[in-house]
Amino acid sequence: MKFLIIRFSSIGDIVLTTPVMRVLAQNTDNNIIHYITKEKFSAVLFHNPYINKLFTFKKEITEIQDQLMDEDYDYILDLHQNLRSKRLIAKLRKPFKTVNKLNYEKWIRVNLKWDILPPVHIVDRYLDTVSFWNYKYDGKGLDYFISEADEDIFSKIDLKNSDDYNVFVIGGAHQTKQTPNDIIIKIGKASNSIIVLLGGKEDTTKAAEIKNKIGEKCMDLTGQLSLNQSAAVVKYCKKILTPDTGLMHIAAAFNKEIISVWGNTIPEFGMYALLPNGEEKKSHIFEVKNLKCRPCSKIGYKKCPKKHFDCMLKQDVDGIIGVLNS
Repeated sequence: MKFLIIRFSSIGDIVLTTPVMRVLAQNTDNNIIHYITKEKFSAVLFHNPYINKLFTFKKEITEIQDQLMDEDYDYILDLHQNLRSKRLIAKLRKPFKTVNKLNYEKWIRVNLKWDILPPVHIVDRYLDTVSFWNYKYDGKGLDYFISEADEDIFSKIDLKNSDDYNVFVIGGAHQTKQTPNDIIIKIGKASNSIIVLLGGKEDTTKAAEIKNKIGEKCMDLTGQLSLNQSAAVVKYCKKILTPDTGLMHIAAAFNKEIISVWGNTIPEFGMYALLPNGEEKKSHIFEVKNLKCRPCSKIGYKKCPKKHFDCMLKQDVDGIIGVLNS
């Protein structure tokens, strides 16, 4: 059958859809898999061998809508489920399956603090869209593919892929997801290994302060690498310290040991690091539980709505250091 998978954004959410492509491709040689996403996220899927054709658009789906209509799909898998994806499905007029995003349950958890969320990972909910054909999760975790050119970054920086180093992800789409500088600095000073800071151009000022206070064992690569070059650095690290970010899921795809620090969001939303079956012990989740205000959002804010930011400032820093150096 010929499938179109829809997931417009963002990095982590797209990585979390990769088991669907793998399961569709490996269960039969006859499935054809097309994928549509925003152009700025195309690097996440560019090297994925399970995708036969990748469609991207800059601003509006109308840029490629005619091409999609010419493809004559058997089924559409809507793994985004928003107004834009619904409009596209209406235009294509093909059978479709839609992911259950649990928006109602998440709203209840955020606004009323009642926990009615099922203990189900988002990957399982994505795979529910193909269960009609008896396709099931294979237990192999997530996928992320990079090229030799991406790995060539090690010839251009003062770091070898064989070095004993830990990655610290210092950025994040929302400030209430980001680990505060003071905590990163304290952890970094106590680290037994080289520390590599990763983030975007918007994180360079933050990174400069962290590097200055940690000292020579800290390497700042923020704003210098492409997404897939950053993925290459993650691929060969010893451990990764990260908030709830796309690089956390990329690290999971490489089966790395992950120390995830959770602020205003919660793992119960089903977006925690998914490692292959039997490797779950590599995931170390740190969060401040029993805060009446948490979760304050299913996504995040520019600043703490309560102005105290206890979900990050009260983290068990000594516990994090213990795991990092173990």
